[in-house]
Amino acid sequence: MFRGKKYKDSAKLVDRTKQYDEKEAFDILVQTAKAKFDETVEAHIRLGVDSRHADQQVRGAIVLPNGTGKTVRTLVFAKGDKADAAAAAGADYVGAEDYVTKITKENWFEFDVVIASPDMMGVIGRLGKILGPKGLMPNPKAGTVTPDVGRAVKEAKAGKIEYRLDKTNIIHCPIGKSSFGAEKLMENFDALMGAIIKAKPAAAKGQYLKSVCIASTMGPGIKINSAKLGG
Repeated sequence: MFRGKKYKDSAKLVDRTKQYDEKEAFDILVQTAKAKFDETVEAHIRLGVDSRHADQQVRGAIVLPNGTGKTVRTLVFAKGDKADAAAAAGADYVGAEDYVTKITKENWFEFDVVIASPDMMGVIGRLGKILGPKGLMPNPKAGTVTPDVGRAVKEAKAGKIEYRLDKTNIIHCPIGKSSFGAEKLMENFDALMGAIIKAKPAAAKGQYLKSVCIASTMGPGIKINSAKLGG
């Protein structure tokens, strides 16, 4: 795989065999983010659970204290007072059947988060096969199916992220932009890790946090000593 000069220079700052303390890891990460754009920083957390079992699922959502640095476009499925509340909270798009048609017929995806009031689930159920694979289907556990759609819109705009296991038992989550600096990125990371540790399934046996790694979009992965994170 071809790696550019900036990546190679950044990689020299990282000892691949070492698990860093959290502060040192974020200090290095900020130094390795050398792209011309503001790189997204992601955390990759491998858990000692088996996602094939329903009682070992780890899923939820959290509002990051410093946001994600991304402008979030919200689509809300609601009617009446709830539609008014969503619009007042700053939702980008609010509607019902009209947006189901727009998505299915026009392949329209000008949104990042989908929120729905519970009474609309029958309407958007038809979008399951389209939104599901993209990770956009509203879900009560993530707080995106709720009677309080106005609050959900505000949280999404403020930097609410959803975390969930993939098939390889890893959670991949954005925790901000490289321009945030080490301190704000650490605050976001700590909030995410706290939520994941709190969400540990009762059925999980042995070591829960198997490995934790952070990386910017174009930078190398940096391992964090998971034993010091709790869990």
